[in-house]
Amino acid sequence: MLRYEMRAEIWVYPGKGGWHFVTLPLEFAARIKAAMTGLARPWGSLGITAAIGKARWQTSLFPDKASGSLLLPVKASVRQREGLKAGDSPTLTIEAEL
Repeated sequence: MLRYEMRAEIWVYPGKGGWHFVTLPLEFAARIKAAMTGLARPWGSLGITAAIGKARWQTSLFPDKASGSLLLPVKASVRQREGLKAGDSPTLTIEAEL
């Protein structure tokens, strides 16, 4: 099992829908990409389990060409449960079965 814990800032995608994301720190993104080589889904996404506080959910990480990192979408239900908004930097955990 792959498991990383980190802090990163929540931001809002400027397009329609108000999607909230976290851009993983490059150090962690590089480790995750290396460990999960060959496991990418469509659009290069990587299936993971994410956790912030007591909230855990199944999701995917998506490659971001602009930053060279990976993006984690943060669902509205998670933000509401944990009292988070854009600009907050929660501790998050990324887990993946290899």
